[in-house]
Amino acid sequence: MSEWRGRQPTIIDIAKAAGVSKSTAARALSDSGKISADARERVLNVAKRLGYERNYLAHSLRSGRTGMIGLVIPDIANPFWAEVARGAQDEASKAGVSLLIFSSDWNPAREASHLRVLRQARVDGAIVNPVADNVDGLGRFGLPIVLIGSSAERFPELSSVGSDITQGVGLGLDHLEKLRHHQPALLVGPKGRLARVRFSRAVHDWCVGHGVDPATLAVQEGEYTVESGHEAMTRLIEGSRELPRCVYAANDLMALGAMLAVREMGLRCPDDISILGFDGIPGGAFSDPGLSTVAKPARGIGIEGVKLLKEGIEGRVEHRRVLLPCSLKLRGSLAEAQDIMPDRLLAVGRG
Repeated sequence: MSEWRGRQPTIIDIAKAAGVSKSTAARALSDSGKISADARERVLNVAKRLGYERNYLAHSLRSGRTGMIGLVIPDIANPFWAEVARGAQDEASKAGVSLLIFSSDWNPAREASHLRVLRQARVDGAIVNPVADNVDGLGRFGLPIVLIGSSAERFPELSSVGSDITQGVGLGLDHLEKLRHHQPALLVGPKGRLARVRFSRAVHDWCVGHGVDPATLAVQEGEYTVESGHEAMTRLIEGSRELPRCVYAANDLMALGAMLAVREMGLRCPDDISILGFDGIPGGAFSDPGLSTVAKPARGIGIEGVKLLKEGIEGRVEHRRVLLPCSLKLRGSLAEAQDIMPDRLLAVGRG
């Protein structure tokens, strides 16, 4: 086999070594066409032994596909989005395609730049959590796209995958009610973010359905980071007439920041203040105490996003919105309320 030493073996080399024609070798390697099982096995064994690598550029010119898809998420450093990326990567690998991952850092200009790069790379499709009010005209280029996250609501004409926020928020509030925390204070995201709107709307609807006046819930806003959660919790405690006994944060990073603030102020979680997060990031299991949280199906979103995109690439899908259920992960940051008056958590600093 020394005649191709120093270079990559070609399909002609594989056909010669396997004792078949070039067209038979090509059909075996692409898993297409009718050939005998014996011929297919011989070709695949030779290809593996010689380290044959498929020429994807040539294949893409013939098939019109590159075998690559894109994923644009807002913050790869956020463990939730990292889990989404992992799910997408695992599913893409199973499907035999490569995944290009970009982080927009919640910047519409950067998002648009990433989308242009993906189009120029001629990817077969893209999964995007849109942070801008448009998706850079992707539809005009005929590029299949699947949206993920809360922002997907703005684009009902496109297929999307997300968490069932209403179900998840209600799951957390139901559990807090069982613990007799009837009026938890809220740590929410910044104004203008659809994720905040959806979380707040779900809380409002739950309150109305359970005889609780939503206006009596204390609210502080932040930026979905540990630092902003720390600052929001500090404002909440310092601005309250009475110590808030329970806090429901709109994401786990803010909840972890709130736990730090409680500790720094000489208080204890959950003895003095119970804290519930929302996301289900792995790091919540390692805090002290462990963070109880409503876990969104991050990895499942990545997996379903790739599946839905694959259907779109193959032209087999009608636009639809897929919502995946959340689950409750109970650790050590929640305790049953003891003799708490109904008006203990009157509103402060409404955001």
